[in-house]
Amino acid sequence: MSDTTALCESTTDFPQHPMFTFNSDGTMIRNHSLYPNTAATPDPNDDTIALSKDVPVNQSNNTWVRIFLPRQALDSSTDTKFPLVVYTHGGGLLLLSAATKIYHDLCSEIAARVPAIIVSVDYRLAPEHRLPAAYDDAVEVLQWVKTTQEHWLRQYADFSSCFIMGDSGGGNIAYHAALQAAAQVDDLLPLKIKGLILLKPFFGGVKRTESELRLANQPILPPPQTDFTWQLALPIGADRDHEYSNPIVGGGSKFLDQFRLLGWKVMVTGGSEDTLFDRQVELAKLMEQKGVNVLEALYVNIKKFILS
Repeated sequence: MSDTTALCESTTDFPQHPMFTFNSDGTMIRNHSLYPNTAATPDPNDDTIALSKDVPVNQSNNTWVRIFLPRQALDSSTDTKFPLVVYTHGGGLLLLSAATKIYHDLCSEIAARVPAIIVSVDYRLAPEHRLPAAYDDAVEVLQWVKTTQEHWLRQYADFSSCFIMGDSGGGNIAYHAALQAAAQVDDLLPLKIKGLILLKPFFGGVKRTESELRLANQPILPPPQTDFTWQLALPIGADRDHEYSNPIVGGGSKFLDQFRLLGWKVMVTGGSEDTLFDRQVELAKLMEQKGVNVLEALYVNIKKFILS
């Protein structure tokens, strides 16, 4: 079966959704009206809480980053270096971008309040680019960060204090990118990763969890919708117990032990009224069993986590 044929077949029964429709070849037409994009704000004279600018990473893959710089960096009286956060946005692996306003605003807030420098990754989306494409893009950004001569990073970033962070689908990407990063720490030097922040990470599995059964009829992320999302995002022929969607299958990745050995701190957040809550709890417990330093919480102080 060709990739084009498989893409068409995988979208045939997908339920109608206000944020996208499908072309006849199975590619997606994304509707940005519900979650609009916003431009970067590099001018220090603009009335923004943080500066931001877009920088290309891989022109062949059309990937780029939006870098957020806290205004404190512009204070000429200090030579302070700021923690570095490599962030992957949400959108169920199918939608949105680093330019989406809700994620632009989130990164601006974190940059200003921590303060920290945020590198927000605009990665390739499924179904046109199935996993592991987004994982590869996130890891490529880590490699790019260590070698780039981008002024904001070279001048203001503390390369010895880097965190990987992701939200929802981006949390899934951040987790898998962190596994790869943990296996190649020497290759990433002078970039030193200190921790991983997973905000409501998006995971799945074949067997329904209690939270999926209890919240089966809720309008936000009901199980049938997440099932179809995985159908579009996973490698063709894979089911939801693939390691990309189910991180606890087979006892988890062998590289989880590296999180412990490297002394990384890991934050996992979730909410009991989220259908994915039990999967987030399962991952946190698995890492705890492996001796990883895990903070699991419903509401957390990201600023305190990064600076502590």
